[in-house]
Amino acid sequence: MFEPATERALQICLEAHAGQTRKGGGAPYAVHPLHVAWILARWGAAPVVQRAALVHDVPEDCAGWSLARLQRELGPEVAAIVGQLTEDKSRPWIERKQAAIDHVSDLAPEAVLVKAADKLHNLRTLAEALRSSPDPAQIWSRFNGGRDSTLRMSAALVEALCRRLEPGPAAELREAMTILLRESASGPTAR
Repeated sequence: MFEPATERALQICLEAHAGQTRKGGGAPYAVHPLHVAWILARWGAAPVVQRAALVHDVPEDCAGWSLARLQRELGPEVAAIVGQLTEDKSRPWIERKQAAIDHVSDLAPEAVLVKAADKLHNLRTLAEALRSSPDPAQIWSRFNGGRDSTLRMSAALVEALCRRLEPGPAAELREAMTILLRESASGPTAR
């Protein structure tokens, strides 16, 4: 079913992320939020949650976009979900990641879904990058936390999210984490 608000969220996603690429792979960045929205659609999430997924990284990663602008463009529900997920990039990486883990219990259910689908896609793409790379250390060098801290913080976030998710999405997230850990076991520590 066509929804003008979803069409607008898709336009914002594509326009705001124009010219951006995913870490390391060179894929257009918009592939990520599109995939997150697709995961949420598969999980049966409401359209407003899917719209939030399409723009979940826009305020923190795209010049000229604030939560206030998102609210004007897509409404208060989308802005509220995205606002709960937006990180303060001025803080050190480890503090941001720990805050995200600690904050899961306070998130609205809609924000939990977006965060979980976001993490699921990130885990899957990282595992695939490691599987197909001749040099896993080079993959890990792109991550602020290096291999060990990234894996540790990811596992903690997955467990925090799984405590808030329905069994199906929780199982998918845990499986993706298990696969990433398996793919990571053979590579050297980057940091």
